[in-house]
Amino acid sequence: MKNWFSRGAYDGIPIALGYLSVSFGFGIKAVQSGLSPLAATVISAANLTSAGQAAGVDIIEACGSLIEMILVQFVINLRYSLMALSLSQNLDRGFSVPHRFAAAYGITDEIFAVCSTRKEPVRPAYMYGMIAVAFAGWVTGTALGAAAGQLLPSDIRNALGIMLYGMFIAIIVPPAKKQLSVLLVILAAAGLSVIFRYLITAVSGGFAMIISAVAAAALGALFFPVKEEADGA
Repeated sequence: MKNWFSRGAYDGIPIALGYLSVSFGFGIKAVQSGLSPLAATVISAANLTSAGQAAGVDIIEACGSLIEMILVQFVINLRYSLMALSLSQNLDRGFSVPHRFAAAYGITDEIFAVCSTRKEPVRPAYMYGMIAVAFAGWVTGTALGAAAGQLLPSDIRNALGIMLYGMFIAIIVPPAKKQLSVLLVILAAAGLSVIFRYLITAVSGGFAMIISAVAAAALGALFFPVKEEADGA
C-alpha cells in the first residue's frame, strides 16, 4: 500500500506545484473580499475547487443569499459528478464504496486527467497519495496567499490576484482554439455576463452567473449537439 501511495504522491507533485501558485491568488482574493486568512484556508481545505471557491467568495462579498450560493456551487461543480462517473470505469476492484466516497472528495480536473489516462486500474492508495499531495499544495498556497494579502502593498496584491483568473483562461483557450462550438459557447456566456453586469443590474452577481452558464450551455447543446458514434464503429 505504501508503494502505491508513494507512486500517487510522486505523480501528484506537478499538480501540487500548480495548485500552490493558483491558490496563492485565491488566498489574496479571499482576504481582499474581507475574509480572514484562517477562513480562506478552511474554505480551500473543505472544497478543492478553484472556480467554486472564487464564485463563493464573490457571493460572500456581495452578501448573497444561501440559495444563491447553493445554486452557484451546484452549477459550477456539477462537472465533478460527471468526472466521478467516468473515472469509476477505471478503478481497481479494491475500490469499495467507502473508498469511493473518500476519494470523491479529492477529484479535481487535474487528478481526474491523470487517473483517467492510466492504462492500469487506479488503486485506492494511489489516488489517496495524489490527493494528499495536491491537497497540501492547494491549502498551503491559500494560506501563504492570504498571509501575503495582509502584508503586501495594494498594487502587488491586485497584480497577484489575477493569477486565479489566469488559470481559468488557460483552461478554456486550448479547447476554444480546437472547436468553434466551444468558442461560441464561451463568447455567449461572456456576452450574457456583460449584459447582466451593465444592463440588467437588478439581478445579483450569483444568479447572473447561474443564468449565463446554464443559458450558454443550453445554446451549445441546441446548436452543437455531440454526435453519438454509430454502433459497431
